[in-house]
Amino acid sequence: VQLQASGGGLVQTGGSLRLSCVASGRSTSMYTMGWFRQAPGKEREFVAAVFRGRNPYYSDSVKGRFTISRDNAKNTMYLQMNSLTPEDTAVYYCAGDSRLILSSIFTWSNYDDWGQGTLVTVSS
Repeated sequence: VQLQASGGGLVQTGGSLRLSCVASGRSTSMYTMGWFRQAPGKEREFVAAVFRGRNPYYSDSVKGRFTISRDNAKNTMYLQMNSLTPEDTAVYYCAGDSRLILSSIFTWSNYDDWGQGTLVTVSS
């Protein structure tokens, strides 16, 4: 499966952005898709995921501000990001895998498929 992320940009504190990730190739309803981010000098961290096309999960740092969704008809995943802060500045990556169990969706190295990343910059 090939993934392509888009939607990043520059936004002021308190603003919003919506990221998109289009999946092409063979995927099923069991395909878990998620978002990770990596800020300069930091480890790649989990942001949110939709486990096997059904249940969303969020990191504590974005819960209540970000919403992940998936349009299976369009093979597209979205990340609506509201109330952005400079701490959200990072390159955001979409990822996918068809074999994950729930406990493994939070670790980036468990995903086989990756998009190219899209930069989100939040100015203060």
